[in-house]
Amino acid sequence: MNVVPLERHHSVLSHIGLFFALSRTPHGLLDMATPALAALLWYGAFPPLRTVLLGFITAFAGYTAVYALNDLMDYRVDKLKRDQGGFQDTEDYLDAVLVRHPMAYNLLSFKEALAWALAWTFVALIGAYLLNPVCVVIFVVACLLEGAYCLMWRTSCLRTLVSGAVKTSGGVAAVFAVDHHPSITFLVMLFLWLFFWEIGGQNIPADWTDIEEDRSMRAKTIPVCFRPSHAASMVFACLLMTVVLSGVLAGFSRDEGGRVFYTGASLATGIYLLIVPAYRLLKEGARCRALYLFNRASYYPAVLLAAAVIRVMV
Repeated sequence: MNVVPLERHHSVLSHIGLFFALSRTPHGLLDMATPALAALLWYGAFPPLRTVLLGFITAFAGYTAVYALNDLMDYRVDKLKRDQGGFQDTEDYLDAVLVRHPMAYNLLSFKEALAWALAWTFVALIGAYLLNPVCVVIFVVACLLEGAYCLMWRTSCLRTLVSGAVKTSGGVAAVFAVDHHPSITFLVMLFLWLFFWEIGGQNIPADWTDIEEDRSMRAKTIPVCFRPSHAASMVFACLLMTVVLSGVLAGFSRDEGGRVFYTGASLATGIYLLIVPAYRLLKEGARCRALYLFNRASYYPAVLLAAAVIRVMV
């Protein structure tokens, strides 16, 4: 009987890990809380088991594909940043839990990454179609917007608005997955809530971590194009809107008895995970504060999902 050496097993597992690093899977798993939360808030109860399982697979595939697409589009930019000594001081950065940008370090080839992204895109499309064909349209639009976002890196800092729109897609699609005719008002409130959270808690703070490299390469990001105080003010304003909208959104939940609970939980979570670190960034304007805010804000949907699950179970 042939025995595969332990070193080879380790090598294969390490290589597979690079694919998950490409898709920023630790962050993607946190992001999956967003569609689950949106569906739970609107539906007011746990959806059928088939919808839950299919939704989980589809959401994982979708986030895995889109994050991989981002690295594919930014492949040359990331290599330039690496050559300039970038991506070094990120040991406390959520997106660097695994290897950050493995393609830029020649740990994965472009063909391997493309095959990975296409495979998960196919899974996401099949799952989205089975949930609701509208979800297919939302996913395709999100992929196109992600591509546009990457191409705008040296064109306009308004790319942050595109990023906001991309991050809303998972939540909006999840609502259509559990209800083919949801409330337009709820969808609008959901879109705005996720839109401001992404810009203030994710996009601008993430760009802040690469500010030196982006400045030297003449990129168009909010931290590069505006003073630190102005960028921090935008962050604080966006996250303040996020917290306010979370309370408004809770009022549209079909779980009428849980609206007060959802409102209280969303306000408390928003203040702790968003407003407090955003205020510290506003006062100090330091890169470490932006990094701290990004990490805190990344857990925001997951904490709210935990609260929503507890409410439904009790």
